[in-house]
Amino acid sequence: MVEILEIIMLVCFGASWPMNVIKAYKARTAKGKSLAFLCLIIIGYIAGIAAKLLNEAYMAQFAEKWYVLFFYILNITMVTADLAMYFRNRHLDKKAEKTA
Repeated sequence: MVEILEIIMLVCFGASWPMNVIKAYKARTAKGKSLAFLCLIIIGYIAGIAAKLLNEAYMAQFAEKWYVLFFYILNITMVTADLAMYFRNRHLDKKAEKTA
């Protein structure tokens, strides 16, 4: 039951990231994005993954509960894609400023 609640949390947090990445890609600007926010989210997911890997009880049952870690990895992948869009869009913003 604990893992199910944790997955619900991760799915709720992670559901918006794909839409956010697409929106950032289409917007072609980093205005309104926070690098610090994205970095803090990534650090949080890294801490969550580390907590799972260091939890002996979880690791002892990893074969049956691997899916919890999968959702952490899926979410950190989406946030990292959003971070990549931030840097791409910041580059596009600087390029647009030079031509303006």
